[in-house]
Amino acid sequence: MTKEKKDPTRLQTTLLAIFACLLWGSAMPVIKTCYREMNISGSDISVNLTLISMRFFLAGLLLFILALILRMPLFNIKSRDIKDIIILGICSTTLQYFFFNIGLANTPGVKAMVLEQMSIFFSILLAHYIYVDDKINKQKSVGLILGFLGLVIVNINATSTGNLFEVRIMGEGFMLMAGLNSAISMIIAKKLGSKLPTLVMTSWQMIVGSVLLFIVAMTMGGRPSQLSFTPLSAGLFLYSAFLSAAAFGIWFYILQVRKVGDLSIFKFIIPVSASILGAIFLPEEPILLVHVVGLLLVTLGIIVVNK
Repeated sequence: MTKEKKDPTRLQTTLLAIFACLLWGSAMPVIKTCYREMNISGSDISVNLTLISMRFFLAGLLLFILALILRMPLFNIKSRDIKDIIILGICSTTLQYFFFNIGLANTPGVKAMVLEQMSIFFSILLAHYIYVDDKINKQKSVGLILGFLGLVIVNINATSTGNLFEVRIMGEGFMLMAGLNSAISMIIAKKLGSKLPTLVMTSWQMIVGSVLLFIVAMTMGGRPSQLSFTPLSAGLFLYSAFLSAAAFGIWFYILQVRKVGDLSIFKFIIPVSASILGAIFLPEEPILLVHVVGLLLVTLGIIVVNK
């Protein structure tokens, strides 16, 4: 008699979701330090995209090797699932980070941080119309409001230039497109993860998406030869690849046992933890009272939705 596979408990998936978001949050100070060490400007899009595509390719490769060690069916994939893997790779890696990097370079700081998390709202709206058991309710609405307030408060001390309501296609428009692609990726990953092991799905989509992103970067003039690694930047690059592999692997895994709408609320942790970790590891960004208040509001929003 074979044992039935037991799904993780709600507490376990909650802790895993928090851990994944903390990993994503840690990417901000790591990437900032890496860019500084390699003398890469945030506005140098082609070089940025080259580095990011290499980071995600390495992340996908790490998961691919792990799946090989665990003897997972990496090459036993149905043709219709191959199509979904390619679509997931394009949405989750190629388009999301293409739009995000160009949008970030053309959007003032505060607006960029707020717009980056629009994926939360897109995910909850898509889930409301796609899934019968994942509708927007009072708890979810209160959690969203608290999480968004926390996000705004964290950025209240940041400086912003330009009109708050000004919208440019390659700035705010691209940031919204990045958020929409992130939300679509969650829906596709939830569907595909019911047919394929998480490691198989995540490794292949990262490899496919990063290769396509690398081709885009090359057509824009980006070249690996433009990247000058030092021992510190190389170590940070390896860590950034590891955190991407771990965070996406964990996130796509818990997507199979949690509702998209409920899980999306946890993403408010990312910008708040990024600000706090940046304040800890980057001397020019001190911890402020707004960071603590923002974190408390985000935490309260998560509790309200998941109580």
